[in-house]
Amino acid sequence: MSTNLKGRDLISIGDLTPREIDSIITLAADMKKELKENGSHARKPLAGKSIALYFEKNSLRTRVSFEVGIHQLGGHSVFLNASSTHTERGEPFKDTARVLSRYAHGIVFRANRHEDVLEMAEHSEIPVINALCDHTHPCQALADLLTIYEHKGRGNKIKVTYVGDGNNVATSLMWILAKAGINFTLACPDGYKPEEGLIKSTSACAAASGSMLEIISNPVEAVTGADVVYTDVWISMGDEEQAEQRLKAFDGFTVDGKLMSHAKPDAVFMHDMPAHRGEEVLSEVIDGPKSIVIDQAENRLHAQKAAMTLLIGD
Repeated sequence: MSTNLKGRDLISIGDLTPREIDSIITLAADMKKELKENGSHARKPLAGKSIALYFEKNSLRTRVSFEVGIHQLGGHSVFLNASSTHTERGEPFKDTARVLSRYAHGIVFRANRHEDVLEMAEHSEIPVINALCDHTHPCQALADLLTIYEHKGRGNKIKVTYVGDGNNVATSLMWILAKAGINFTLACPDGYKPEEGLIKSTSACAAASGSMLEIISNPVEAVTGADVVYTDVWISMGDEEQAEQRLKAFDGFTVDGKLMSHAKPDAVFMHDMPAHRGEEVLSEVIDGPKSIVIDQAENRLHAQKAAMTLLIGD
């Protein structure tokens, strides 16, 4: 499947068509297979290219998967902690973007604010990949879809249930499943649901793909009959001041063995990690036989390599 993404930014899953998403996922699966069988990639689409990793937030999976992925594709990564640049002294992102455009072939931006990702992309002459912001997490969603396909197959009418905060991970998952035609149920307390405009847009995508999207507040009802159960932390980076309020609001939303028992017998458990065991999930689940969280973490590597190949590679 040929899709021309060369030179494009990857800001949100909402910006991609179902065909473009499928192209990324198909290439990711092929690249993963090649790496497993041969230990390396025959083609090096990032050979001679440098990618700037500009991070405002700490990371394990995102940083390592991008750095390793760039190396496997023949490229060179330059890691920049935002605190070591002039941004905190007031240099605007438009200047950062214009300068990096003269040095590198792509920018991977892990940002605090969605508006800053948009500003970086607006003024950059090279592709910008959103590696997480407060609004969306497209790279995680691509890895999630690849993982779901691996464990549940393509073309099957399955149900994915997300239990917890309607945050950037949840909304990106909503987008990609709606476009992929996979049924999605989000269970979260009132006050923590996604924006109405986003719900309307993703619902329209789901209708077009023939899938179902529902948002409810009862975790047991949401998980009943699910093929995949997904959760994320209740207190994301930047939400620490709301910790007490959030712990109270999400009481009853912990994914434990009892809640998982309402899903299908062969249901799997997903979490984008890092996980707070004892809060959103218990060890009996995330460390149990139904958990596929390490497969999911590995697939960040393959999904991001596919995205970089199509956006930046030769």
